[in-house]
Amino acid sequence: MTLSETFRTLGWLVRDTFRQSLAYGIFWLLLGISVLCISVCATLHVSGSVALDQGDGRDFLPRNDPDARDAAKAKASGVAIVAGEMSLAFGAIKLPLDRDARDAVHFVELVLAGGVADTLGLLLTLVWTAGFLPGFLDGRSVSVLLAKPVSRGTLLAGKYLGVLSFVLFHSLILVGGTWLVLGCRTGIWELAYFWTVPLLLLHFAIFFSFSVLLAVCTRSTVACVFGSILFWCVCWGMNFGRHAVLAESYEPTHAAIAGRAVQLVEAGYWCLPKPADLGVLLYDALDAADSFGQLAAFHSVQSHGDFHPLLSIAASLGFMLLLWVAASRQFAAVDY
Repeated sequence: MTLSETFRTLGWLVRDTFRQSLAYGIFWLLLGISVLCISVCATLHVSGSVALDQGDGRDFLPRNDPDARDAAKAKASGVAIVAGEMSLAFGAIKLPLDRDARDAVHFVELVLAGGVADTLGLLLTLVWTAGFLPGFLDGRSVSVLLAKPVSRGTLLAGKYLGVLSFVLFHSLILVGGTWLVLGCRTGIWELAYFWTVPLLLLHFAIFFSFSVLLAVCTRSTVACVFGSILFWCVCWGMNFGRHAVLAESYEPTHAAIAGRAVQLVEAGYWCLPKPADLGVLLYDALDAADSFGQLAAFHSVQSHGDFHPLLSIAASLGFMLLLWVAASRQFAAVDY
């Protein structure tokens, strides 16, 4: 095959993935979730907000602070009192502001990025896309493609790229749509919110590669669903366990006990993908510290310099590459 023919084949496989998502109804399901989130953001309203200098904690007081009761004194001192309110669902949900309107919008974006997209959205997407590869690799459908002058590696890569394109498309709708609506409603445009898209795509790509291997080996949607979710849970547990053991080892009273376990968890940590680390990267990229506390183990590891984001990503991508090599060899050896 020439290079242009290879690209045409990959493009066809990407389009076929979107056709498959429409046939399964997954396209409309994900679109409905995005529309729901965008609609909720469209009802956001902030009232009574004052502009606060977020770099200086002395220029405002929360409404429940004892010193905030003397409004005249606070005003004379140049201190603003937080008294605003954020409402959603046309006033059905009302939340007092902790700071100002910018902080309220930031809070909503963090919930969407960390909760809806990176955790719940990732797991649901792994489940809903688990049937793409087994359906594609079914002997009755793939035999037609194998009869064409296209390598099996190209077919597998094209389908993988198709699923990634599908996830990228819907993540852009969710993030871009909510960002646009929140900006139009409040006049606050947080570009850092778009870090959600590449980090979510990276997170999904790593764990979907394990689903690809299961699909090639078993051609079972059930195995892909439960296997990929179980694998994600194991990796998250190893990731968190490594940080927890290191955090314990920093304590003098636990150093001897934890020290014996450090080598074991370090080996498991560097061999497996690191979903918790990707969550920490998103937490830092969106500057979530002002709105949400971080797990003590993660904070401790970061403060002691034992968190290496670039190496963590490289190791996770290396594991993904190994899965791809194994899946490609298995697909090449299968007799249809």
